[in-house]
Amino acid sequence: MPSIRLTVLLLPLLLFFNCQKPQPVAPAEPLPGHYETRRNHDPNGIGKFYLGREIARVMGYQGADWLERPERIEEERPDEVVARMALRPGDVIADIGAGTGYFSFRFAKVVTNGEVLAVDLQPEMLEIIERRKRELKISNVRGVRSTDRDVNLPPGSIDVAFFADVYHEFEWPREMMESIVRALKPGGRVIQIEYRGEDPEVPIKKIHKMTVEQCRREMAKVGLVWKETKDFLPWQHFLVYVKQ
Repeated sequence: MPSIRLTVLLLPLLLFFNCQKPQPVAPAEPLPGHYETRRNHDPNGIGKFYLGREIARVMGYQGADWLERPERIEEERPDEVVARMALRPGDVIADIGAGTGYFSFRFAKVVTNGEVLAVDLQPEMLEIIERRKRELKISNVRGVRSTDRDVNLPPGSIDVAFFADVYHEFEWPREMMESIVRALKPGGRVIQIEYRGEDPEVPIKKIHKMTVEQCRREMAKVGLVWKETKDFLPWQHFLVYVKQ
């Protein structure tokens, strides 16, 4: 398929951008017991491990154009993703690691009486979202700057938390997920999309993939209950969890 060949060609570019934000192998402060560091690790990772999984480097804002590549329509089927999320018009949805708002602005067309919180760590990404809001004349998307440990959303304020190919780059996954769970309303959902770690044919570096087993294991640590896994996407898992 032409799009697959193109993506394979683009992968070195993605990994180049991933390396633009240097990450320490060991933090200055002591690590909580659920993390460990290793000297021998994947060059595309930060040398920090959570439940046996190495954390990948963050993709910098310099790769913003890559997030808007036309091939994503075929590779990631964003409109089908949104349709399968069964969003309601009044929902408040947090797009975690929103980047350029690729999914945020799609959500905005569905939650017409609700709000989309486009959460990102990088102010440059939030500036892109603000510019696109003005261009598209969309008023129900609001940028929120997170930290690397907290999404900075009020407790019990969101119906759905969504992240696509983002979670595996969280430098502090346990703390970030705890903040997301706090922000969810009772019965709120988390929707996680990740490249399939079980499939060696998926043309993405191993560190940028996750297995269903690993995803479920990590979400269970913050009390989320797995509901279903949908494998309608060519290369990715679509996992749904619920806050009890």
